[in-house]
Amino acid sequence: MSYRKIFAAGLLLALAAAASADMRTIAEVHEVRLSNFVAPASENGVATFRACDDCAQQVAAVTPATRYLVNDKAVTLAEFRRAVLSIGNRNAQYLLVKHHLESETVTKVAITL
Repeated sequence: MSYRKIFAAGLLLALAAAASADMRTIAEVHEVRLSNFVAPASENGVATFRACDDCAQQVAAVTPATRYLVNDKAVTLAEFRRAVLSIGNRNAQYLLVKHHLESETVTKVAITL
């Protein structure tokens, strides 16, 4: 067997070992029923949500870097709260909450009306 084949086989084994490294989740995106979501009162407040009706309630901080989207358009927290409060049937509407697990913060909240 030539040195090139041995080198190539060793390289493939090294790449396979690196590819099988432990994966860890650092953020989750939850599709949340609007009735299971409480918007933060301020830019440095907390958002409260349940991923499902039977799931435990989660509380995560929001920061000034948290992004709020209404119909794929970036809005301020005040504009987001006004849009959400104008919705009549909160059980029929869903939004997306991106929750960063390591920092326990919400990085994005998006809703399509």
